[in-house]
Amino acid sequence: MRPPLDPILIHITPTFGIHWYGILIVSGIMLGASYAAWRAKLDGENPDHIWNSLILAVVLGIIGARLYHVFSEPEGGMVGWSYYRQHPIEILYIWQGGLGIYGAILGGILGVVIYTWRAGLRPLQWLDYGAPGLALGQAVGRWGNFINQELYGPPTTLPWGLIIAPGHRIDQYADLVAYPPDTLFHPTFLYESIYAFLLFVTLALISVKLKDYLLPGDIVLGYLVGYSVGRFFVEFFRPDAWLIGPIAAAQLFAVIIALVSAAILIIRHLRAKPATQPDTPSEVATAAPGIEPEVLAQDDVNG
Repeated sequence: MRPPLDPILIHITPTFGIHWYGILIVSGIMLGASYAAWRAKLDGENPDHIWNSLILAVVLGIIGARLYHVFSEPEGGMVGWSYYRQHPIEILYIWQGGLGIYGAILGGILGVVIYTWRAGLRPLQWLDYGAPGLALGQAVGRWGNFINQELYGPPTTLPWGLIIAPGHRIDQYADLVAYPPDTLFHPTFLYESIYAFLLFVTLALISVKLKDYLLPGDIVLGYLVGYSVGRFFVEFFRPDAWLIGPIAAAQLFAVIIALVSAAILIIRHLRAKPATQPDTPSEVATAAPGIEPEVLAQDDVNG
């Protein structure tokens, strides 16, 4: 398959205009925020807080995503810090692609925390509302990489492989003798889009079906674990990866984030006292007004 569309939907100049990449990212953000607002309303919360926090979360998310991309050093001739330090004005050209998801996650979380803190809300609760929506937004936004002919993997013979135009190829695949124009490449963007959507569905179901067993922050921690595990494996299909020693930076970050988040999840639940198993008769009496603790204690002895 090959991208069927011009990357620019509406041309203002031959090379500048409204890009599909931006439209898809905005669409993903709006869909994710709509889910988060619905989830907040389901809990009896004011969904306006989702929309009020969105601007700050998006702005800081974009800044974080761009900085991650700019200061990376990918292999295979893709732009990174060695390029941008010589072309600093192009740091602003986000419509050409180049947003790192780890930076976006960090910036977005910071935006939500700042807003909720100032509004007197519980940050973890609202991060839980937003985490599945973030995965949904990623699933949609990754299709901008398809239209831009980026985020593809090594050559493949699989029928769903991508045809990448010579002008969009990284250096190691630029030889048209070794890699003819009809060469197919792994659609790495598609793999990430699919698992991001599955992560959204999983987290959305857990947040409703297991609501009584969850602690505030569990869903966002689940997102961090789930996304990081998926990203670790998808990164094997990134020949342009930014390497730190022998391992891709994204894989190293994925391992750290997944292990730390999983450890926090486990420790929090081990330390949490089950609400359905009170330890003392007085706690039971609190849950069942009108029953004297002495009676309950006597029942315990007799029973």
